Amino acid sequence: MNASLVKVSLRQQAVYVEPTAAAPQSTLPATTALLVANLAHLGYGVSEDLLHALSATTPGFQSQLLNMFREVMGVKKNWTPLVKAWDTPTGEGALDHLLTWFASVFQTEGVRLPCGHVIPPNTFPLERYNGCPFCGTPFRLETLALKGQGSKLKVLELWTKADLDRFLRELLSSKTALDATQIDSLTLLLEELPVPVGVPIAMKETRMAVIDAYVSRNRAPKAQPFFDSPTDVLRYLWYKHTGFLQLVEPRTIRRRKQLNGLHFSPLLDRSAQAKKQARAGLKLKYTRREGRMVAEWLDALPQSPTQLCEIMHPKRGMWVRFIRALRLAEYSKKLKMSKLRETLDEFYNQTYEVWQGRVNYFRLRSEPGPTLALLQQRPGLFARSLFANMLWFGSAPVVAAFAEVVDKVPARLVLSLGMYAETYFTPGARRLVKPLGGVSKSIPTNALLALYDEAQIGTMRAEVEALCQLAMRRRFAAQPTASRSMFIDPVLFKMPLAIGDRSETVQDLPAALMGTRFAVEGGRVRLFLQWGVGLPAQHLDMDLSCQIAYAERLEICSYSNLTATGCQHSGDIQHIPNKVGTAEYIELDLDALQHAGAQYATFTCNAYTAGSLSPNLVVGWMNSANPMKISSSGVAYDPSCVQHQVRVTGGLTKGLVFGVFEVARREIVWLELPFYGQVVQQLDVQGVRLLLRRLESKLTIGQLLTAKAEAQQLALVPNEAAADEAYTAAWARNPAAVTQLLLD
Repeated sequence: MNASLVKVSLRQQAVYVEPTAAAPQSTLPATTALLVANLAHLGYGVSEDLLHALSATTPGFQSQLLNMFREVMGVKKNWTPLVKAWDTPTGEGALDHLLTWFASVFQTEGVRLPCGHVIPPNTFPLERYNGCPFCGTPFRLETLALKGQGSKLKVLELWTKADLDRFLRELLSSKTALDATQIDSLTLLLEELPVPVGVPIAMKETRMAVIDAYVSRNRAPKAQPFFDSPTDVLRYLWYKHTGFLQLVEPRTIRRRKQLNGLHFSPLLDRSAQAKKQARAGLKLKYTRREGRMVAEWLDALPQSPTQLCEIMHPKRGMWVRFIRALRLAEYSKKLKMSKLRETLDEFYNQTYEVWQGRVNYFRLRSEPGPTLALLQQRPGLFARSLFANMLWFGSAPVVAAFAEVVDKVPARLVLSLGMYAETYFTPGARRLVKPLGGVSKSIPTNALLALYDEAQIGTMRAEVEALCQLAMRRRFAAQPTASRSMFIDPVLFKMPLAIGDRSETVQDLPAALMGTRFAVEGGRVRLFLQWGVGLPAQHLDMDLSCQIAYAERLEICSYSNLTATGCQHSGDIQHIPNKVGTAEYIELDLDALQHAGAQYATFTCNAYTAGSLSPNLVVGWMNSANPMKISSSGVAYDPSCVQHQVRVTGGLTKGLVFGVFEVARREIVWLELPFYGQVVQQLDVQGVRLLLRRLESKLTIGQLLTAKAEAQQLALVPNEAAADEAYTAAWARNPAAVTQLLLD
C-alpha cells in the first residue's frame, strides 16, 4: 500500500485503491467484512464501488489501511484525562492548592504521590484523579475503549489513479494560495507521481513545491521555467530555510519567537534564549553546489539587470544576506554569467530607479494622473491599493482608471474587493488585518474616511461593488458553454470561498474550508486536545479553554475555572507521559448555554509553557445526536463522534482559536485565529467578532455559482441528475477545484 497516496485521498473522504488483476468475488470476503465493521466503529462507511475494490485487495492491504485510519484518528494515543468521571465537578479550589503547597514544602501528614507532592487530608478527593491534582502529572494511562457512538457514518468513495492525477492537476492550477493541508498533500503527491506537463501554475507559492520536487531529484535546471523573477528565487530559498511560503522578514520571526518565550513567572521566562535561538536558526549556510545552482537561476531570468535590481529592492536586506551566503559575487566572475555580474554591480551601487518610489513621489504631491498611470502598469498592486487611493484622490478618477485594467486583475482580487468594500468604507468601525508573519489584529478604519460624508462613502462602496460584479459577469459571460441547466447543493451557500484566509494547520480527516459551518445534532459538544505523542516525559503544558460571551459579560472555562455555566473541564495536565501523549476535554451543555443567554462560545488552545504550541498537537470537537459516554477512567474520546479536527504541525503559534459555537443558530464555525496568548484571557474578544463578521461578508460558493448561472443564462434545477452542470458538497470538498470558477 502506498501510504502517502492513501493519506491524500482520505483528506478528500475517499480511499485510493491500486488496480489489481484479481477477479471480482461473488461473496464478500470475511477480511473485507471485518474491515468495513472496524471502519464503522471509527465513524466511516464505504460506497458500493469502494466495497467491490476492497474485496479484490489482499488481507495485508486491508490491515495496513485499517492501521492508517487508526493512526489518523488517534486510536493508539493516550486519551486519559486528569479526572475520572470529570463531567461531575470535584469541588477543588484555590485553598486545596495552597494547603498542598504547604504540605509538600514542609512535609506534613498526607498521601505522598509518585511525583513527590504530599496531598493533605480533606483537600483533593484522590480517588477521583488519574494523577497528581497539584502538578498535573498523570500516573494512569488507559487504552481507548469508546467506539461507534457517532450518529452518522461518513461515506468513503473510491479513488483511482485517474482521481489522484486530477487532484494533482487541480492543486497545481489552483488560483488561490494553498493552505497547509493542500501544500502537504501536494508535496506527498509530487513525491510519488511525476510532475504533469502543461499545467499552468497560477500561484507562486504552489510553484515552490514543484521546484523543490525537481531539486530533490537533482534536476535543478528543470525548475528554471517556474522562476518569473528574482523574488521567486528568494521565496524558494526562504521556504527551504524556514518552511514559510511567504517572505516573512527575519525580524518578524525573531520577534514572534521572543514573545512566545515570555512567561508569567520570571523563573520560567525563556524570551531571551528564544531570541538567541531564533537568530542562530536563521543563519544562512550553503554549499558551493547550491550557490552555483542559484547563480544559474538568476542569470537565466528574462529581465534586464536594472529590472532585476528594482524587483530585488523591497527585500534588499534579505538579498544582501543571501548574496553573501551563496557566494554569488564569486560566481558572477565566470564568463558565462555576465548578466549576474552586471546585476550585482548595479544592485550594490543602487543606480536603479524603483517603481514604488515613483508612485509614492507623485502620490505625496497629490498628482492623480501620473500616480494612476503608474498603477495601471501593475493591475494587481492597483487592486490592493484601490480603497486607499479612492480616499486619497477621490473616487471618480481612481474608479475610472481602475475600470480600464480590471479585466487584467486576478479574479481572487476582484472578488476580495467586492467582499470587503463594506467593511473598509464604514466610518468609526474597526477591521481585522493580519500582518505578514504576524497574528490577526483589529485596527481602526482609514482616518481619511472622516473627510467624506455618509452619502459619499456609500457611493464609493457602491461603485466598487458594482464594478467587481460587472467584471465577474463579463468573465462568466465570455466563457463558452453548452450547458443549459445547473444544480447547486444547498450546503454550498454555507461554504465561503477560500480567498484571503491561509490555514496553517493540517486536516488529516476530510478537510473543510475556513468559515464552514457545522450543524450541531445533539445537545452537547465535546472539545478535545491531545498533545505530546512521540515526546519524552517532561513538563509541557498545553491548555484547552472555552470563552463564553454574553451580552454584557464574559465567562471562562479553563484550567483556572474548571466549572462554568454550561461547561465542564476535565482537569489541567501540565506534564506529559512518555511517548504516548495526554489529553484534556471540555463539554458544553448547549441547552444550559442557551438558557443562560450566551451568544457564542469560542474554542481556544494555548501553550502555557514557554514556546509555541506543541508539534503534532491535535485539537477539535465531537458531536453526535446520540449521547456520548465517558469511561470509568474519564476517557471521553470516540473517533466516530469527531465532527472536525486539525493538527498543528509547528510554527510560531502561541494561542489558537479553532472554532466558535453560535448558540442561536446551533452551528459551529470552523476558523483559525492565531493570537499572542499564554492563557485564554489574553484573547481579544473584538478580534473574534471581527473575524466572524469578515467570514459572514465573504461570498459563498453558492452565491458565486448563482452569478455564473445568471451570466450564462443557465436554469437552476433542484435535481442533480437533471442538471447539465452539478455542483455538490463532494466537489466543493476540494478547494482547488472550486478556484477554477475564478476566471482570469
